[in-house]
Amino acid sequence: MFNHINREEAVNRFYVAVLSLETKEQCEKFFEDIFTKNEIHSFAQRLEVARLLQSGATYQTIEKLTGASTATISRVKRVLSSGHGGLKEVLKNRGE
Repeated sequence: MFNHINREEAVNRFYVAVLSLETKEQCEKFFEDIFTKNEIHSFAQRLEVARLLQSGATYQTIEKLTGASTATISRVKRVLSSGHGGLKEVLKNRGE
């Protein structure tokens, strides 16, 4: 994937690029330029799954509301309980 560019440096530049975005509209433009619609929908779905898990929704309810598979719901639940804390922090910052 990265032949001559240090992968870690490239990832750090990506994070800095995201942090440089100031508005929702800038985020939309940037993400639509670099991700496919399906990738954006997958990220958004995972965030909704996390929000619903935090609110105490059941797998069945989450599956029905989001269309997420039980495997995706399980993965998100695992991240919420033993991930790096980033997803929890985003939910907390959004007041959820």
